[in-house]
Amino acid sequence: MTSLVLPAYNPGPLVVQTWDAVCRFLAERAAAFDPWEAVFVLDGCSDGTDDLLARLAETASPRLRVVSYPKNRGKGHAVRTGLLAARGAFRVFTDVDLAYPFADVVRVAESLKAGADVVVASRAHRESQVTLPVGVLGYAFRRHLQSRAFGAVTRLLLPVAQHDTQAGLKGMTAATAERVLPALRCDGFGFDCELLTACSRSGIPVAELPVHVRYDTTASTTGFRTTLRMLRELWQIRRWWRNRSVPIPAPSAEPIRLPRAA
Repeated sequence: MTSLVLPAYNPGPLVVQTWDAVCRFLAERAAAFDPWEAVFVLDGCSDGTDDLLARLAETASPRLRVVSYPKNRGKGHAVRTGLLAARGAFRVFTDVDLAYPFADVVRVAESLKAGADVVVASRAHRESQVTLPVGVLGYAFRRHLQSRAFGAVTRLLLPVAQHDTQAGLKGMTAATAERVLPALRCDGFGFDCELLTACSRSGIPVAELPVHVRYDTTASTTGFRTTLRMLRELWQIRRWWRNRSVPIPAPSAEPIRLPRAA
């Protein structure tokens, strides 16, 4: 089984559209004999989303779950919570506004099934495509410049080679999730950078995939205060992971002992 994790903080009534789309996606994958589950993680929502999704979950498939907690902890905490609560052998997380099509979500999962440990979407990939209405052209251009500047700072401070660290579509195997996630400390938007840093320090390869991303509206993650907070998180990640790595887990089973020859 593959797990899809969707972190959310006060998404508003549009979350119902996402819920319905995810329901259809699970049904389509089940019909194709490719079982998936979905885990919505509500990060201290105060807009009624928890009550709304709780009602929808009462009549939904058991493979559609809602994890909720009362205090807002940040994107990083929500993603870690969802990935560790997931039950799939392959675990993918994406933004609750579904800016990336399900076709890209499936491609991430397929790369994991083909042997990758960690897969990240890259909007900077030469084959990636961006769809957006005319009204957000200025916002998209500013966001592109900000992303490039943030990526340059990230590569300067951290052992990260990726040019797009913040794309909201990534995946990893269950073994990698259970090995790496407990060692991560960043609860904010710097989570992605810490994940890539931990992989780099621990010798875990990261595959990059081109995607087709859609911008419908502006996002709150590009404000000046948010940017300053992320830069502060980068410095904390640099200090924490300067001489650290994630240890290789010990074998979980004892070696097979062959009987002695008579």
